[in-house]
Order: sequence, then C-alpha cells, then structure tokens
Amino acid sequence: MKQMYLHRSNCGKEPPIKRTYDRKFKPTAAYRASMPDMMEVANETVKGVHVPIQQVGIHNFKLPLKYRTKAGKTLTLETSVTGTVSLEADLKGINMSRIMRTFYEHREGVTTGEWMGKILKGYLRKVVTKDARLKISFSYPMLRPSLRTGLEGYQFYHVAFEGVMTRDGRYRRFIHFDFVYSSACPCSAELTEHARDKRGAYGVPHSQRSKARITLEEAEGKKIWIEDVHALCLKALQTETQVMVKREDEQAFAELNGAYLKFVEDAARLLFLEFNKDKRIADFRIACSHLESLHSHDAVSVICKGVPGGFIADYMDFGTLLC
Repeated sequence: MKQMYLHRSNCGKEPPIKRTYDRKFKPTAAYRASMPDMMEVANETVKGVHVPIQQVGIHNFKLPLKYRTKAGKTLTLETSVTGTVSLEADLKGINMSRIMRTFYEHREGVTTGEWMGKILKGYLRKVVTKDARLKISFSYPMLRPSLRTGLEGYQFYHVAFEGVMTRDGRYRRFIHFDFVYSSACPCSAELTEHARDKRGAYGVPHSQRSKARITLEEAEGKKIWIEDVHALCLKALQTETQVMVKREDEQAFAELNGAYLKFVEDAARLLFLEFNKDKRIADFRIACSHLESLHSHDAVSVICKGVPGGFIADYMDFGTLLC
C-alpha cells in the first residue's frame, strides 16, 4: 500500500501531515520575528543577469478612492492601481506588499496630483528605490444632456492619473482620457449625394463609433480638471456619442454628423488645435481610431505637441481603442 502524505490511505492509515487551520492562533511579536523573510537571505546571488530592472511592482489591485469634481462634489469610484519602482542590480527583489501598504496609508485622501506625489515619496522611503511610478485607472461619470429634448444620462469616461518620480527628484503628472465620438466619412457623404443627384439613388453615408485617447502632461503649477479635458475634446470634435435620445435627438445627431464630417486625420488635427492652445497643458499625445463600417480594418492616426524631449508619436496599441 502506497504511503499517502495529506490524505488517509485505503488501509486506514492516517496521514503524517495534519491539514488543519487553527482559527484561534494569534502570532506574538516573538513568533513574527522568527518567521523567515526572503529579504534577509544571505549569500544568494541574483538569478539571471546582474542588471538593474527599470520597473517592478504590482498591477490591478483595486480599492475605492475619492475624486473631486470641478463642481466641488466628491465621488468614490472603484479604482485599479498599478505601482512600480526601479530595482538596482545588487538587489534581489522588493517587498511587494509595501507598495500596497503605502497606498492604503493615504486611501482616505482625495485623489490629486499632490496626493499621488506623497505616495510616490513613500515608495522611495520604504522600498529603497530611485524611481517610482503610479497609475490609477477609473471610470468617471458625467451627466450629459440630449441634443434637443433635454433628457440627461450618464456617460462614463475611462480616465487614468499617472505620477512619475525620477531619480533626479523630478515629479511629473499625466492624465489619460478616452473620448468616444461618431465620425461620418466626408468621401462617403459626397458620393452619396452624387448618386442622389445623378441617378436619384438613395444611399446612407458610412459613419462609425470612434475613440480618441488623450495623454497629457500638466504644466508646472497648473491644474486641469477631467471636465476640462472633456470640454476640449467636445469643442474639437462636436459629435460625442449620445446617452438618452428621442426621435428629435436622433435626427439632431444625424444633422450634427452632417455638419461635422471628419476623416481620422481631421480628428487628430482638430484635437491638436484645442489642446495646443491650453496653457495648463505642457505636452500631449493624441491617438485616434475610427472603427470603419466600410472596411474590415480601422483608420488610425497619432499626433503630439512636439515638445523637445517630450512625447513622440510612437503609439501602436490601437487594439485598446475599441469602443
């Protein structure tokens, strides 16, 4: 009969290892001090190549965080957190839980750029690192009106705040914002009118749900609200998708698309015009994707402000711009 280690064997022999959970056990200070800690292992070399790691940490741990709206209200939203630090070549690893604990120490505060800076400074002290990065992602609700009937409904925007503390002591703040809009093709509209004029043929110009992803860096000492970023997108593109509609609103949306026909190149340049004028924004990159209804592929464009040493148009992750 084979020996079983965790389960009773067929012959009735009890396992040598007991599987029990002692709910009454409370570790003492002495017990905790006796527990092994991998950070204290001596004479164990770094596995693999002895080189620094630029980012190591945790991704997608969640907790409710507070956000203040431009109108002064406070919202509590489910938030996904990514926190990373750099690791020098002579260090084997980091204590991942320290990143989370640092974050939880500040969880009651309202989320701002300054608040994120405090957390990053906590990283630098507790994890003993030279670079630290934090990104928090959330869905931000805004009540949006219909075009003609006065109905209102909540539009939800994918937003992320990002803070970077560099080894030279510089703190940089970024905002990521997704704006979903309708894009009606100018070429298709012209061809449709041509068919109506020349042959009396009825046609429907093609249009598609589209997305712009804005990544911007706030200027030193300046504050731009999520509502401000939304307003810049709306002013530039006009044709944001709707929430609550009646027939009058649906007709109005068709007219709005007719008034603001746009190729993906137009969308990028229109957004550039508005974001480039705002002095609260030091730098930006804009990626647009039009999910073509004519083709089986998407039309995409990328544009950036062009600041020396700033963002470059290296965005290729267009698959995340589905909407």
